Amino acid sequence: MTTLTNTFSFEVLHKSKKSKARVGRISTPHGSFLTPTFVGVGTNGALKSLGHDEAEQTGLDLMFANTYHLMVQPGEETIEKMGGIHRFSGRTRPIITDSGGFQVFSLAYGSVAQELKSQGTKKHANSVLKITEEGVKFRSYRDGKTIYLTPETSIGAQKKIGADIMISFDELPPYHISSKALSSSFERTHRWEKRSLEYHKNHPTDQALFSVVHGGIDPNLRKKSCKILSDLDFDGHAVGGSLGKNREEMVEMLEYTLPCLPLEKPIHLLGIADLLSLHSSIPLGIDSFDSSYPTKAARHGTLLTDNGTLRIVSGAYKEDPRPIEEGCLCRACQTVSRSFLHHLFKAHELLGLSLASSHNLHYMVRYMDRVRQKILLDEI
Repeated sequence: MTTLTNTFSFEVLHKSKKSKARVGRISTPHGSFLTPTFVGVGTNGALKSLGHDEAEQTGLDLMFANTYHLMVQPGEETIEKMGGIHRFSGRTRPIITDSGGFQVFSLAYGSVAQELKSQGTKKHANSVLKITEEGVKFRSYRDGKTIYLTPETSIGAQKKIGADIMISFDELPPYHISSKALSSSFERTHRWEKRSLEYHKNHPTDQALFSVVHGGIDPNLRKKSCKILSDLDFDGHAVGGSLGKNREEMVEMLEYTLPCLPLEKPIHLLGIADLLSLHSSIPLGIDSFDSSYPTKAARHGTLLTDNGTLRIVSGAYKEDPRPIEEGCLCRACQTVSRSFLHHLFKAHELLGLSLASSHNLHYMVRYMDRVRQKILLDEI
């Protein structure tokens, strides 16, 4: 089965003898990169507190931008007129966009991360006005304008935005949902995904399209989803929907889901990339992971190191002359001490957020590089 683009491809370079982990290479119109890889989240087309040149200096190969937010501001038409998201934002490396459905439904039910912490919520449920077979009608959080999101408008918007990889339109049901409601959502989301693919085929661009595997924590539905989507010519597959109420349920779900997906296509895990989840899921065969956690944690003064997290706002670092982590080559560790970074956070200086974000992104890139080396040595 061939891909729908001439410039997107996935090649498995090495399969571990110890697990199902593999090292691969994804090629896109804006360059290639090795997998497994961490994907930084740039909600509005930018990683918070970092320029794209700074982000690329950390080695970040792939950035995730959010279609929903870009549709609301500045609008997909504006981005298209400005030459697409790469020219508009100044990023030269690959970009992936979601369908917009994640944000719409998470406004109503909470995020995937909240699901894993059993913190589902409906505090923004009034933003979603109506869900029908056609799509979703919701109210813009910015100006209250009514917006219709359908498989066709979602893929159309992603094409105008111009990301290298697009995600098909799907519904994100909450963890706490009845079996009947889950089954209904399951059937509808697969009809939406088929419509997404059909629209993509009828309006060809040099972009790849990934499906989203659904089914909650129901093994039969997850396997059925894999069968439905594997029979269609998507360029890759993302595992989404409700991933469980905790990490253990998520890993169990991945264990029976991933063997049902084709090995020749890349597999992405949506919204999860904390270190414990990476440790558990990389041996199962996941190729890419996106999360806003590293940059969000950085903005709150939490820094990632091989010895655990470091809370730079703690008084213990007020007069600490060491870098965040010895041997780290990130911009922060090469230029400032823990003491000065502590001062920046206490003084509410924006430079502190930028330096901390640079470090955490660099740490994730370095972590994934070490993971790939271990896979190549069959140690993972």
